[in-house]
Amino acid sequence: MMSLDLHPIFRNNRDIELTLRQFLFRANNSGEPVAEIIPGKGSGRLKARVLAFLDQKHIQKLYVRREVDSGNTGRILVYFK
Repeated sequence: MMSLDLHPIFRNNRDIELTLRQFLFRANNSGEPVAEIIPGKGSGRLKARVLAFLDQKHIQKLYVRREVDSGNTGRILVYFK
């Protein structure tokens, strides 16, 4: 499973979007059925930002569904075709 930990870049908005976009394209092309994005638990602001990014119409075309891991709320799972 591919994994992206956002802890090192959580302060830079432009880096977050660029990193998420590159990661989703790589994950989509890799053939892996699931990828994880780790925004961490913290205040929840970064997680909300990641979910808002994933919910954009042009980004939604890259994946089948996304969910917050029920066992670990600091982890978002993204499922591909």
